Amino acid sequence: MDSNYAPRRLLRLVGRLAVCASLACAVSAFADSLDERNELIHHFVTEFNANPLVADCAAHGNFIASTSAAFDHVEFPPASFDTSHSTIEPWNDSFDEKKQRIKVDNVVTVEGQGMPKSGERDPTPLKFRCGYVGSQMLAFGWNDPVPPLRARAEPSTHSTKGKHSAKGKTKSTAKSSSTKSTKKTTKKH
Repeated sequence: MDSNYAPRRLLRLVGRLAVCASLACAVSAFADSLDERNELIHHFVTEFNANPLVADCAAHGNFIASTSAAFDHVEFPPASFDTSHSTIEPWNDSFDEKKQRIKVDNVVTVEGQGMPKSGERDPTPLKFRCGYVGSQMLAFGWNDPVPPLRARAEPSTHSTKGKHSAKGKTKSTAKSSSTKSTKKTTKKH
């Protein structure tokens, strides 16, 4: 048994070092993206005289669009920050009626040009909408032309329990479920 103990300790140590290294890389990447975002906000405010909330919304929009399958980044020309292409509207209501029903004080909109990942297409006009309480962004939306992957069909291997169970059932699944419930009720008697 003693001969197995040393290699296990060594493997645990190597595993812990690997976890620490991956966490350090993740923290470093997060700090880099945060620094890039802050630099972009500073650039919009100092070079284009953008309102800090509009600059923050534009920087966040640039980050989100770069995670899309369609866009590499967003370009914001100086005109993006004038009153015809960006607004700060007092809101004092829910950001939207969908998932982001959070109450916000201001809604900021800003327009930019989505630069495609492949240079084959023309830039796409994008509009970003951000909800703020004070200077803190609490909600975000944009006119993403690519729907999120998770919004498509759910895999059929998931259990069909819950309030949406009737939607995905076929006749045989519904029949087997009713048979199961019948068996359960007969067992109770």
